[in-house]
Amino acid sequence: MAAIVIAAGLQISAQAQAPVTVGGAPMYPNKNIIENAVNSKDHTTLVAAVKAAGLVETLQGPGPFTVFAPTNAAFNKLPAGTVDNLVKPENKSTLTSILTYHVVPGKLDSKELMMKIKDGKGMTKLKTVNGETLTAKMTDKGLTIVDAKGNTSVVQIANVYQSNGVIHSIDTVLMP
Repeated sequence: MAAIVIAAGLQISAQAQAPVTVGGAPMYPNKNIIENAVNSKDHTTLVAAVKAAGLVETLQGPGPFTVFAPTNAAFNKLPAGTVDNLVKPENKSTLTSILTYHVVPGKLDSKELMMKIKDGKGMTKLKTVNGETLTAKMTDKGLTIVDAKGNTSVVQIANVYQSNGVIHSIDTVLMP
């Protein structure tokens, strides 16, 4: 069984242990990001968006990638109709920009993110695949990610290890 530590509201699992359960499904460290994500009932909107943006093949690639994965509840916080509009073929470039804003090159687990935050005197800047920047910091809610618009997302489940990176499940969609 996975070793789970709860610290400041943050669920962290040990990499070498059994798979973490996300959205009612086990996330296996020997499977890639897509192979695991498609089984999470909490990430069906994200998976549909990744498919609509044509990013499945990329996220099945070798990586490594750090993905800040918004839950369905995070997408539900967006104004009504936003997701339906974004998945239309004519909005593919906008959708791709938003989704790649949630991906950072490399495998940054919470331990490494915390070291970067400490070295950065309370925060660290993360360059995303779309070329823009996210800010990671600790708050009273736990590990948080701040987007370019100043919106804050809290990491709900950290360190969901994949064969090609790591996923951190977040509670708010990040906007470039």
